[in-house]
Amino acid sequence: MNQQAPRAFDVIVVGAGFSGLYLLYRLRKMGFSTVVLEAGSDVGGTWYWNRYPGARCDVESMEYSYGFDKQLEQEWNWTERYPAQPEILRYLQHVADRFDLRRDIHFHTRVKSARWQEETGTWKVRTESGDTLQAAFCIMATGCLSTPRLPPFKGIESFQGKWYHTAQWPKEGVDFTGQRVGVIGTGSTGIQAIPKIAEQASQLFVFQRTPNFSIPAHNGPIDQSFQRSLKARYPEHRAAARASFFGVPVEMTADSALATPPEERQKRFEAAWQYGGATRTLQAFADLLVTEEANATAADFVRGKIREIVKDPAVADLLCPTDHPIGTKRICVDTHYYATYNRPNVTLVDVRKAPIVEITPKGLHTEAGDYELDSLVFATGFDAMTGALLGIEIEGRDGLTLQDKWSSGPSAYLGLASAGFPNLFMMTGPGSPSVLSNMVVSIEQHVEWVTDAMAYLREHGLKSIEADAAAETDWMRHVTEVADTTLFPKANSWYVGANIPGKPRMFMPYVGGVGPYRDHCQGIADRGYEGFVLEPDGPQGKVQRAV
Repeated sequence: MNQQAPRAFDVIVVGAGFSGLYLLYRLRKMGFSTVVLEAGSDVGGTWYWNRYPGARCDVESMEYSYGFDKQLEQEWNWTERYPAQPEILRYLQHVADRFDLRRDIHFHTRVKSARWQEETGTWKVRTESGDTLQAAFCIMATGCLSTPRLPPFKGIESFQGKWYHTAQWPKEGVDFTGQRVGVIGTGSTGIQAIPKIAEQASQLFVFQRTPNFSIPAHNGPIDQSFQRSLKARYPEHRAAARASFFGVPVEMTADSALATPPEERQKRFEAAWQYGGATRTLQAFADLLVTEEANATAADFVRGKIREIVKDPAVADLLCPTDHPIGTKRICVDTHYYATYNRPNVTLVDVRKAPIVEITPKGLHTEAGDYELDSLVFATGFDAMTGALLGIEIEGRDGLTLQDKWSSGPSAYLGLASAGFPNLFMMTGPGSPSVLSNMVVSIEQHVEWVTDAMAYLREHGLKSIEADAAAETDWMRHVTEVADTTLFPKANSWYVGANIPGKPRMFMPYVGGVGPYRDHCQGIADRGYEGFVLEPDGPQGKVQRAV
């Protein structure tokens, strides 16, 4: 970081992904002096770090893009139906260049701590290199899937080959030609990477503990006439996305899977399968995420597809999930994933039956035997939703740390702010739709709501905004109650922190839907930021807004 750069700002933003870029754009236009601190060497957030083979978004490209600038959405042309990581990164680089955002972004800058200074009413942010910055507002745009999880496998330091984590992939790529490769993990990342690695490796061993449901993407070049048509009606389309359940405008149905004749039900599931992607499958019937009996009809359909595709019945059985209702873990979207297991150079290893014991100098040892490997790939996921936030030493009023406050589980009002931490906002935090939605739609709503709140403070002579503890408790209770009306909590997913040993178990995202959540947030703003404590910029004391 430039040692001569000014250290005092109105706003410090941590992270230069989708959230950070839009925050900087909007805050700058509103007249707030803003700096963005980014650990990477370029913009992109999760799409900067996740460069593994096959990395691709599971939301279609025309949906997974900004809607805040009409010229931007008209001038950018996507090449594929589902955008791959390099194209998404190019898009975000284009956004940064188009709006001249880089001049206010400090790259290679990882934040170590953020501490509230009561005497000045500011946040003091310290970087790992020792630089200190100060601002009235601090916004954590750190992402939900940005803290990689590497299980503590015994012996990893002894491995004589090369190992990689999918979220820390070398920029120059990796050539596995002629190698014996082991992939650990069959979540979304593994499901994307495995077919690509199988095309190169002489032998690929996939170490699977838990199978996941996956739907084919049916990806390909985007139809240019479709792209032109959608661009012509983007305003209406974007409005429908903002009001929808998942942030993608798919026509909702009130039909019950159980009340639909089996033949018609199969036709509807088949149509969703042939269309591709997860959204249409989950929205084929209204009760799939509500009752186990209805859910079983969709799960059985997908398991039937797996058995049709995979030639070896024993392998197909291992690939069929049976431990969670379909959709209660984020459904994966793939390209030839199940067919990959028909390749003679691919072996599926069941490490639930025979767990991994240790990494050895020559490969990997399970309770059933040894596997000699030249390279190891860890597709073992993330400490989702809270990992990046808790990886920074965040200290609010009276020495309260976020780590201590969240020791029994995260608590945030609307997923945006937490009591005890004034003028600190988090993008797509626990208690918001975030990972259950099209993230770009949720991000734009968050950015606009937060920046509007900051403008409200400025216009009304207020210096701080802080979540009220009682309102926060009520909101988190509501998040849990809504989740409990669905099947989501029945899965040991990263939605509940089940992939991290010792992490408190609670369902973190808000499952009430993108549209209803947006309406609720707007109502809170319209009522003078109900549920927040607003402090005047003067000696008058605090103003408590009604909860």
